[in-house]
Amino acid sequence: MDDCIRNCTDCHRICLETVAHCLDKGGVHAESGHIRLMLDCIDICRTSADFMIRSARLHHLTCGACAEICAACADDCDRMSDDPMMKRCADMCRRCAESCRAMSRMAA
Repeated sequence: MDDCIRNCTDCHRICLETVAHCLDKGGVHAESGHIRLMLDCIDICRTSADFMIRSARLHHLTCGACAEICAACADDCDRMSDDPMMKRCADMCRRCAESCRAMSRMAA
């Protein structure tokens, strides 16, 4: 669980940094759908980490949602993987998705 909490926390931070990067870059990076998905990822990662930290009985539900949203965010960031910041974000989202997917199966 500690690894999953760390991945969620790291993903939250990296996605937040990447949103600022995307808004600065403009163009395809700042498309509204992309920014909204990244903001969703930021929020669900923080929520999932919080659920696990406080040992919430239903943390497997937030982890399942987090896995799906992180995977979608990774795919979206991969569209711009020629940008090192976007590649970093996609890689972190995938790592978080994998650990959250494992947590959601373990607790269910």
